Amino acid sequence: MKTLRLMYRGEQEFDFPRLWKWMLSTSAIFVLVSVGSLVVQGLNLGIEFEGGTSWEVLAPDASVADAREALADTGAAAGKIQIVGGDSVRVRDGLDTPADIEAVTAALAALGGTELNSVSVTTVGPSWGDEITDQARNALIWFFVIVAGYITVRLEWKMAVGALVAVVHDILLSVGIYSIFQFEVTPATVIAFLTITGYSLYDTIVVYDRVRELEGRLSATGRYTYTEMMNSALNQVLMRSINTSFTSVIPVLCMLVIGSFFLGALTLQEFAIALLIGILVGGYSSISVASATVAFLKEREAGNLAVAQKVAARGLTGESTRPVATEDVALGSVAARTVADRPRTGNAPPRPRKKKKRS
Repeated sequence: MKTLRLMYRGEQEFDFPRLWKWMLSTSAIFVLVSVGSLVVQGLNLGIEFEGGTSWEVLAPDASVADAREALADTGAAAGKIQIVGGDSVRVRDGLDTPADIEAVTAALAALGGTELNSVSVTTVGPSWGDEITDQARNALIWFFVIVAGYITVRLEWKMAVGALVAVVHDILLSVGIYSIFQFEVTPATVIAFLTITGYSLYDTIVVYDRVRELEGRLSATGRYTYTEMMNSALNQVLMRSINTSFTSVIPVLCMLVIGSFFLGALTLQEFAIALLIGILVGGYSSISVASATVAFLKEREAGNLAVAQKVAARGLTGESTRPVATEDVALGSVAARTVADRPRTGNAPPRPRKKKKRS
């Protein structure tokens, strides 16, 4: 609590560059695990992507074993059977002939003790899923192109590289979690994944804006390296990022807990899980992945290398990152200094002010 209070007052200074190695190593491990899971077991694609037929019936007392036994004489006995919402049985299989569909519908109606028209039946062709996949891929490609162009024009291309690396990191981790836990991927999940990219970018741009503002002020002093300046910017926007993520997580949690678990809206569950993962991962990557990538690229510029050499020659570098002094941040640009602060040329004395004539 003490650390949190200091953070709210802006008195807590974290050494993010020292944490970057640990954070990036952790990210690399999770990305490798995600990619490994995608290669080994893939994604649990919904019926919209694989095609086939889905049945759902209200059967409060039925279990998966009961449903499989009831479907023993149909072609769906080996299909995917789930208990959803605690009181409904969902069956998915690749059957698409009218006779097979009717047989499964009758078996599930008997299982739930209800009428045939009370069984929800959805049949989807595999081409529909292919269209969604193509459109999602095209949307993602255009997103990367537009974002890279915007950040390059608005800021610079090295920041665009950092932002896109963070977005790729967020997508891989989010999709990897779906693969590891075998959450079902539906069109709602794809929409949530595309929403995640926008949120991740928003948080990164907030950090970049503060970095650019400090860069303009501290470049005049020449006493701080780019990494030290980045660390100062991250500490200044840390609470803003935490507050933004926290306020975004609250409605998503409400949607997940109340909407899906209490009201039984499974579409909300599929959408909310992806959003929740994306918000948490996006807030983390803006501080770790995006910032570390930009600092790595910017420290290799000639001007920043010269400043780093000056700082090292003065013996100011150490194991910890130096905090940026408040008065240095408040200096502002050379053009914004007052007349008294401006350097004089040679040994010429200041020009005396003219006395005002009395009327």
